[in-house]
Amino acid sequence: MRPLVATIDLSAIRHNYAQARACAPQRQVFAVVKANAYGHGAREVVSALPEADGFIVACLEEAGEVRGLHGKARLLLLQGCFEAAEYRMAAQLALDVVVQSAEQAEALLGATLAQPLNVWLKLDSGMHRLGFAESELRAWHARLSGAEQVAELNLLSHFACADQPEHPLNAAQLAVFRSLDDLPFASRSLANSAAILSRPEAHLDWLRPGIMLYGASPFADRSAAELGLKPAMTLSGALIAVREVPAGDSVGYGASWVAERPTRIGTISCGYADGYPRSAPAGTPVLVCGQRVPLVGRVSMDLLTVDLSALPEAQVGSPVELWGAQLPVDEVAAACGTIGYELLSKVAARVPRRHRY
Repeated sequence: MRPLVATIDLSAIRHNYAQARACAPQRQVFAVVKANAYGHGAREVVSALPEADGFIVACLEEAGEVRGLHGKARLLLLQGCFEAAEYRMAAQLALDVVVQSAEQAEALLGATLAQPLNVWLKLDSGMHRLGFAESELRAWHARLSGAEQVAELNLLSHFACADQPEHPLNAAQLAVFRSLDDLPFASRSLANSAAILSRPEAHLDWLRPGIMLYGASPFADRSAAELGLKPAMTLSGALIAVREVPAGDSVGYGASWVAERPTRIGTISCGYADGYPRSAPAGTPVLVCGQRVPLVGRVSMDLLTVDLSALPEAQVGSPVELWGAQLPVDEVAAACGTIGYELLSKVAARVPRRHRY
């Protein structure tokens, strides 16, 4: 068997969910499990969180899987329905549905449903991706209030810069959101992971922890450990080859890395097809035998190479950690010019997962 496995610590996910709840004990908490629970396995994560108040998914296909596992929890369809016919399925699954455009709202009002839906109107408070402007949202609130298709009318929005707590757009977005306080909504939700951890005034009725649930930090200058979070995924493998490369010889595609001295090179069976970033530069840390060694050469589709010169005891079969319990995913992501979200969610389906409860 190829020596590469993603070990998922479900007890860490339960711990991180509890950390989110502890930030606002009187609030309810949606666990974000879209994109296969950020690569951790939606089925296992949902099963490990029986205490969750609700879950968030991106599409109807994800919603069907989660509803089969958790029959009673609130289940929010974050991007809403993409086709008018999907509203009937959403009603059958008893979903909460985001409505973020006039097209979605009109389709909802034209739908014949087995039961009314809990609807979340999305406000574009300043991110300018999805949602209604304030005046548009007021108009749709009036039209949807009392509609036979609507059981409950709620409000949500999303921060653009919550990972930068001092950014002025955070206060501006909160002000836009609170400008709708005069409208009657059953519930309000604004706080993603970064806002849960840094902006108590944004907690409101429902929290939406995403990346923090999986043990990565939403902040560039604060580690997950500092925030009391536990890493949930460890991507581990083993050395499959070791060789001596003389000074002046290159390693990898494009001959972009050249040995300045005789160098002991180790090869690991992991690459960009497995979710490891192709952009990872030389020097990106990898753990071999529990010690840090630098990546060298370009990351290949299913292989990467490291400099073992400072680790003479490393041999074929020696254990490797690409990120996880001993090497934070955020540190690897920072070296690659990206974020932990991307690395965790891109671990490919062909990497076997081992779930530890």
